[in-house]
Order: sequence, then structure tokens, then C-alpha cells
Amino acid sequence: MEIIQQQIFDQERALYGSRDLLVKDCSFDGPADGESAFKECSDIQVERCFFNLRYPFWHDHGLKLTGSELTALCRAALWYSDHIEITDTKLHGIKALRECREAVLRGCDVISPEFGWSSRQVRMEDCTAESEYFMMRAEDLQFKNVRMKGKYSFQYIRNAVFDHCDFDTKDAFWHAKNVVVRDSVVKGEYLAWYCEDVTFERCRIIGTQPLCYCKGLKLIDCEMVDTDLAFERSEVEATVTTPVLSIKNPLSGRITVHAVGEIIRDIPQARGEVLVTQTGGPACA
Repeated sequence: MEIIQQQIFDQERALYGSRDLLVKDCSFDGPADGESAFKECSDIQVERCFFNLRYPFWHDHGLKLTGSELTALCRAALWYSDHIEITDTKLHGIKALRECREAVLRGCDVISPEFGWSSRQVRMEDCTAESEYFMMRAEDLQFKNVRMKGKYSFQYIRNAVFDHCDFDTKDAFWHAKNVVVRDSVVKGEYLAWYCEDVTFERCRIIGTQPLCYCKGLKLIDCEMVDTDLAFERSEVEATVTTPVLSIKNPLSGRITVHAVGEIIRDIPQARGEVLVTQTGGPACA
């Protein structure tokens, strides 16, 4: 394996088409403002490098990126690439990951609007993220101990599992299919509208008007905080361990809830059962 270390690159396609290369302690920055440093490369290892130029990793196959920094000026860093491992790295440019597959991120700090679009087989562990439209249309996801803040996350995703995560995000999981969220906190408005076959297990759900227009929705021993107008026109099986402010027009299934402030039924199709378990409350409605 060829080793390159302690160099500065700013030219266009500086290492284009490289194979079996280890790059250490280098900087991709400078007045030439060149793009696409590692385009069309394979079996590349990058350690402790600084990236301040656009499009560094496009059409790459086999990439290990460790202890590095990709700045806000490093736009669209990883596109159309596969077999990627990124560890302890800052990904701070817009659209940092798109249409990639088989990517593993560990201990990374992501500040990147439009991150992860149309990517497949992505695993994230012990990461933080700030983003808008995070992971839109992505498939086959595994997230563990990920803290994310932003808006419009996980829209149109397919086949995903989230464990011990903390999401503060508006309009999350819209149109999602075949998703499991376990032991996590999900805070935000209008959670998971139009989703299908989505399950929340032992989660804390916070915010207004969650879980509407859903099919195959399941909640297992979840908490719901400041949630009103929940489950509107949803097909749902739910066990909720806390009071809910209001439930509106569930279409089918059963919602077992500790207490509910108001049950609203103003359409004939709203036939879902609401079972209230608090002592002294109504048995069902």
C-alpha cells in the first residue's frame, strides 16, 4: 500500500483513480480550489486529514476515513460510493452522504442538511447529527445511540431499526415503512404521519398531533407527553403508560392508555377502541 503523509493538495482531482492508498495527516485546501480529490478510487484509507474543498469522495469503492474533519465548505463529500467506514470524524458540509451503500459511521459529528438521501445499508453508532431532511428515502438502516436534532427527518425510509436514540425533530418518519424504534426519545410535532408498519417500543414520544393517518402502527409500553389529537385516522394497536391529552378518530384497533383528557369522534369511520386503565376513569370509549 502506498503511503502519502503530511502534504497539502488543492488541485483538481488530486488523487483521482488511486488504488490501495493510505493518506495521513494531509490537508485538502488551498488557492487552486480543486474539486473531487479522491474521485473513482478504491481501497483508500484516510487518517487525520482536513478537507475544505468540494466533492472529495465520489464513486469510491472501499473507503476508511478516521479522525478527520470535513468543513462546511466540503460540500457533497460522499456520493455514489460503497463499503465505507467513517470513525471519529466531523462531517460538516451540506449533502455529505448521498446514494451510498454499506456505510458504517461510529463516533461521528454530523452537521449536514440533506444528509443520507437515497442511501442503503447505513449503520450509525454513537453519533450526533444536526440536519434537515435527514436520511430521506434511505433503506436498510441500523442506528444505535444516535442523537439527532433538526427537521423533516427519516421521511420515506424503508426497513430500519433504531435503538437507544434521541431525536428532536419535526415531521419525523413521514411515509416510513417497516421501521422499529426501541428505547428512544422522539420529540417533535406531527410524528410519523402516513407511516406503515412502524413500531415504537418503550419510547418516550413528545409533541403535538402524533401518529396520524398510519397503517399497521404499534406502540408497546410507550410514554406520551404533551400529545394531543393523537392517532387521527390511524389503524393502531397501542399500549400507552402515561396520560394523553386527546385522541382523535382512530379508525381501527385498540389504544390502551393510562388516562386521556378527551376522546374525539366526529366521523363515522372512527371505530378504534380506547381503553382507559386509570382507576375511576371510564372503562372504554
